[in-house]
Amino acid sequence: MDIRKLRLDEKTLGTFSEERDEYERDYARLIQSPAFRRLQGKSQVFGAGSGDYYRTRLTHSLEVSQIAREVARRLGQQYDFLSRKEHPGLVLDPAVVEIASLAHDLGHPPFGHKGEEVLNRLLMEEYGIPYEGNAQNFRILMFLEKRAGSGSGLDLTAAVLLAVNKYPFGLDEPGRLKGLYSTEWGEIEQLRRSWKIPIGCSTLEAQLMDLCDDIAYSTHDIEDGIRAGKIQMNRTFFEDSRLINHLVQEIVDDKGNTGIGWGEVDIPAMVKRVLASYLEQWEALYVSCDRESSRTRREMKARWVSIFAGKVGIIDDKTRGWKQVTFVGNGQQDIEMLRTMEILKKLAWVTLIKDFRVQRLQMRSEIMIRRLWDSFKVPEYGRLIIPPDWIENYEQHKSKWSWPRFVADYISGMTDAYAEKVYAELYASKSGSIYEMD
Repeated sequence: MDIRKLRLDEKTLGTFSEERDEYERDYARLIQSPAFRRLQGKSQVFGAGSGDYYRTRLTHSLEVSQIAREVARRLGQQYDFLSRKEHPGLVLDPAVVEIASLAHDLGHPPFGHKGEEVLNRLLMEEYGIPYEGNAQNFRILMFLEKRAGSGSGLDLTAAVLLAVNKYPFGLDEPGRLKGLYSTEWGEIEQLRRSWKIPIGCSTLEAQLMDLCDDIAYSTHDIEDGIRAGKIQMNRTFFEDSRLINHLVQEIVDDKGNTGIGWGEVDIPAMVKRVLASYLEQWEALYVSCDRESSRTRREMKARWVSIFAGKVGIIDDKTRGWKQVTFVGNGQQDIEMLRTMEILKKLAWVTLIKDFRVQRLQMRSEIMIRRLWDSFKVPEYGRLIIPPDWIENYEQHKSKWSWPRFVADYISGMTDAYAEKVYAELYASKSGSIYEMD
């Protein structure tokens, strides 16, 4: 059997029509799942429902998948070793990359990164257990989502599960901030061993998905920011010393960014250079687009996606005896391009997430999540106000499903609007009819 197409729940093998490829089944199971549909109601940067223009987790995931699939197809034609499929983890199947990209944000709770931060703080403070979006991804894919005949969530192929696994670690490891909960890590680690993947390394498909996620974030979120007026396309804004200092500080404070050699460059000078270049491109495009802002925004986004996607390549990771998907120039890692992308990501973060109005919304969302948590965390009371199907599921699995984790699963599965609805029913003076369906 092809170990890339192995499914953890072997009881379901042979029960399906042979008309579809295994990855086609994975794709269908994912996009028809409630967890995938709920992405349309979860925030990307601006709150879901803020306007019909701005991206949600769903549209973001669709855009990541489109970039990743096209890059995977190009790399398959560019690198001969990929066609030989000498190792299951050193393969780039466009279908697998596409599915992984669609699934990469399932674990995010309502209200974006603030929701994740608050749930983690609550769980850690009161029970010493973490909440982490990437880990929650696997909890959804391997347990919470249900499909007929499967006891393993969506029962996806090994290739897809490992392509989603960009942090190949267990959260139980000391000092580990990102990874998988122990309930899912055991099976994923077993898959990795059977594939003989070096410790700490991800498959090429997972690496490509992760890089394309960054490409989308550093281009699409800026487009949303320009549309919202948070990023003003003029010299006064781009040359503001407060903006530059804020970007520099974000880069210095980001401990996950040490691999691209910021200590080797003059960070303020590079930030100024990237911002000046970005504005110059905008000004030139604005003229060629007949001074139409909406066309210019779309063209800027498209050009930067093309620039980044065109630089993606594969190099040898000699320290690990593996391969690395990264930006490549002249056969070597293009550190300059990685730093440029990081500056644009930080521009989106500083101007959007750090905006005081967004911070007000995040404070509001923190209050809602905390009060929802307080309402559900005591089992005797929580079971009275959580939907019966959730309680039935908990009763069936409570030997391996603690109540705090159950409550976190329930809250994290909510869309922004549903979290607000439940909050209003519990705490507002007015709410909808009791006959509304949850």
